Amino acid sequence: MRLSDLKTGEKAVVVKVLGHGAFRKRIIEMGFVRGQTVLVELNAPLKDPIKYKIMDYEISLRRSEASLVEVITPEEAEAVFADDHKGSSESKLTPSEEDECIQRALTKSTKTINIALVGNPNCGKTSLFNIASGAHEHVGNYSGVTVDAKQGFFEYNGYHFNIYDLPGTYSLSAYSPEELYVRRYLKDETPDVLVNVVVASNLERNLYLTTELIDMDYRMVIALNMFDELEQSGGKIDYQHLGNMIGVPIVPTVSRSGKGVNQLFDTIIDVYEGRNEAVRHVHVNLGNVIENGITPLKNMLKQDPTCTREFSPRYLAIKLLEGDAEVKKILEGADSYPALMKLRDQEVKEIETTLNEDIESAIANEKYGFISGALAETYTPGDKEETKTTRLIDSFVTNKLFGFPIFIFLMWLMFEATFSLGAYPMSWIESFVAWLSDLVSTYMPAGPLKDLLIDGVLGGVGGVIVFLPNILILYLFISFMEDSGYMARAAFIMDKIMHKIGLHGKSFIPLVMGFGCNVPAIMATRTIESRSSRLITILIDPFISCSARIPIYILLVGTFFSQHASLVLVSLYLLGILVAIVTAKLLRRFLFKVDETPFVMELPPYRMPTAKATLRHMWSKAEQYLRKMGGIILVASVIIWALSYFPRPKEAYERELTPQEQMEQQSNSYLGRIGQAVTPLVEPLGFNWKVTTSLLSGTAAKELVVSTLGVLYSESDSDEGVSLSQRISQPNPETGKPDFTPLIALTFMVFVLLYFPCVASVTAVIKESGSWKWGLFTIVYNTCVAWIVAFLVYQIGSLFI
Repeated sequence: MRLSDLKTGEKAVVVKVLGHGAFRKRIIEMGFVRGQTVLVELNAPLKDPIKYKIMDYEISLRRSEASLVEVITPEEAEAVFADDHKGSSESKLTPSEEDECIQRALTKSTKTINIALVGNPNCGKTSLFNIASGAHEHVGNYSGVTVDAKQGFFEYNGYHFNIYDLPGTYSLSAYSPEELYVRRYLKDETPDVLVNVVVASNLERNLYLTTELIDMDYRMVIALNMFDELEQSGGKIDYQHLGNMIGVPIVPTVSRSGKGVNQLFDTIIDVYEGRNEAVRHVHVNLGNVIENGITPLKNMLKQDPTCTREFSPRYLAIKLLEGDAEVKKILEGADSYPALMKLRDQEVKEIETTLNEDIESAIANEKYGFISGALAETYTPGDKEETKTTRLIDSFVTNKLFGFPIFIFLMWLMFEATFSLGAYPMSWIESFVAWLSDLVSTYMPAGPLKDLLIDGVLGGVGGVIVFLPNILILYLFISFMEDSGYMARAAFIMDKIMHKIGLHGKSFIPLVMGFGCNVPAIMATRTIESRSSRLITILIDPFISCSARIPIYILLVGTFFSQHASLVLVSLYLLGILVAIVTAKLLRRFLFKVDETPFVMELPPYRMPTAKATLRHMWSKAEQYLRKMGGIILVASVIIWALSYFPRPKEAYERELTPQEQMEQQSNSYLGRIGQAVTPLVEPLGFNWKVTTSLLSGTAAKELVVSTLGVLYSESDSDEGVSLSQRISQPNPETGKPDFTPLIALTFMVFVLLYFPCVASVTAVIKESGSWKWGLFTIVYNTCVAWIVAFLVYQIGSLFI
């Protein structure tokens, strides 16, 4: 824990001091060294500063300064001892045993290395994270897949590694959410070693971020990733010489196969222990004019150690010259801030006048000049066959004549495969669920428990789990398009269309991700720099049909439109996209003023995804789906069964009810009363109370729509071997007509497509938009749109049928 977390009267032992430069040196000189005991004596009335006792003298630290001292408490030390001696006595430790525990915990803490993976998008960070930690994070071949830090851990060579996969970023400016996130993470968490992942075949662009990390003065190792691609192209690099030049050890790696990963972590250990000879602090020379502006700012920052406790003075001086808003915010509380800003303005004016260009361009040009000079001595580019291949493929998939037909064909192929290929394993699972129902029905005595298992569990969960193969096929296609690099091209060809509706190409990726699940799709909007474009994308994403709706589509399309399944599925998805476009236009016109933002997005080279990565992604989605089966859907199915089962006539516990009695009981149940109370609102859409009830349950999770139908129609049919698709198409004994006809089924699917998104999606909207009002807007607006469109479909369809 951190020293600032201790309460008055508590003591702990210092593990290490984080931070940088003069601040870190001053704290260490004051006695905050490894193994020293520190006691919290007193908090100031406003809880800041705090008085500590260390080495028999008292010292006052601000809470922000104390947060950069890592400590271990006796309780934590005892917990470490207990972990190492499981089953030992729980009696209180003697003072000598407590000291031994603390020493052991200190030794163990020094064998713990916190590392952070930093690099450009598409550099292979997440692949490296996966292969090192064994985590199952998805690797997407476009910018912005990783929007949060992923944490993993592993043991290697006697060391415990905590590894963090940070969002991909091109620099450490304050322009995009990724850049801010990475910089704030480095400031707040101060990892022991940074691993800068760079693409071996694209060094000039990747090393720009490296120069900023060098300015920060962190202990660092460079992972020269995708080294096999450089070798295949015939390129050569003297990475040892380059590492010596910039003061950072470089290790070639191939994260997809794991080649070089062990050598990478051996080097990290050497850097952590201070044994690597290549490590030295190098200034990225920015030319005499700019260096003359940096020096006075750096010297003034050094005079106030509180300014440089998180970042090096050189990095802060450079960012001050660039006018970085985040750095200004960090330094605002310093006494020297007014003088710093006055000096900064003078130096910027001098530099821009001398060089006749703005300060940011001047610094960027000098950094690229430094990179070019270093590579000129160490790097020989090869004949990039991969570039030729990428150019050839792009000539077709981004062509003005072929681009859109190819995109539409791939979408059609995805849905056709989802329905056609998924039909075979789906029928096997359906037969297995029917067999289980027959088995329980035959050998279990009549009663509520039997009804719960057959109608609640098997009717509810079994009715949804049959669609697992369809979900897997859908994610197989999405994963392949993401990993291969095609998804970025789809955003590229869609940019003009997105621009027409008030957005830009970057909004397209979260929308496509919505085909899988709306929640991560809404979270992926963090990569959109424009606030208004981001909000519009968040609000229209729920109209994109997610995989949770697929069980509903497959059930009804397979029952009523089997001859034209692909056409109906594609039409539903296109309708959702059309409504999203209209909504975006309305939002841009009436709620958000025009906000032009540049479309800047990397188009990565095409890569053939590995079968292992694609299957792992597919399985991770299967795990989520199965966990949902055993969690919310199982619980909800049981609740829905109970609401439809009770109240129950006394004779129903003594004998089987006739079909007529069963219908009356269902209609008078708690669930029947709820459904009938709401039914008048949706009667113009052709829905009865059972259909209405399934829609209400779908607000928790869309899969529950099928689960609810499975429960309600299982109870009304005595033949346990009849599938749900057969039950919903049979005539209703009360009306003599089926509850679902082709027209009602189509209307129902349209309503499900557009209405109230699931609770998780609404929560994501509130979280990402930063306001509950947008969550409420989504609920009301989407449901109203769903009612209007479904009403038009049903009423117009009734004229022809």
